[in-house]
Amino acid sequence: MGGERHTSQTFEPCGPALTVVAAGDTLCCVPLTFDDLLTRARALTQDGRRAILGIAGGPGSGKTTLAEHLVRALNADGPPWVAHVPMDGFHLADVELERLGRRGRKGAPDTFDAAGYAALLRRLREETGEVVYAPGFERVLEQPIAGAVPVPPTARLVVTEGNYLLLAEGSWARVRSCLDEVWYCEIDEQERIRRLVARHEEFGKERDAAVAWVLGTDQRNADLIATTRDRADLIVPPGVLP
Repeated sequence: MGGERHTSQTFEPCGPALTVVAAGDTLCCVPLTFDDLLTRARALTQDGRRAILGIAGGPGSGKTTLAEHLVRALNADGPPWVAHVPMDGFHLADVELERLGRRGRKGAPDTFDAAGYAALLRRLREETGEVVYAPGFERVLEQPIAGAVPVPPTARLVVTEGNYLLLAEGSWARVRSCLDEVWYCEIDEQERIRRLVARHEEFGKERDAAVAWVLGTDQRNADLIATTRDRADLIVPPGVLP
């Protein structure tokens, strides 16, 4: 009598970020795909207002790569309507970290302007009739660059990514309420460490110094970020990117 009833939802017991599809009396687990992510991102803007999608995860988990792939794919079929605003532009400058005595912990939650980041997200949501400029981050210099990322009025979706989007401490607690959804990037721990060491070497650290930083400062930050995983709307497993 009538057609089969299909339902879907995120269901982690079957595996990380699997979609459970019910067809009649049959349940089957289908791995999350990049096309699923594109569909979910597009759905955030269905009511016509500007939406903000956050991508969180530990250092080296692939947040930036995922954000760049999403923005490129979503903008591929016409005029650009998706903007990418990284959290890293809110790093405090080295001179300020030196003054505060935090230079050796660069990348920890208190080495960012979290209140400024939350304020920018509110502007992006509310000031949709004009260009909003966000700071960028120069990897070679390891310094924030003011006014480097323009978000035009035509942007209906803003993708922002960073370590602490789900942190509920201090000014970071203001961030989550500014985001329509937050996805959490999951990755094998050894692969995450390998990527980070390679990144630090690429931007000037000697091998021993890179390993020490990754297993020290970066690891403490990664452990903290992992405690925020359960606040995410979606867990993105490794291997999703095309």
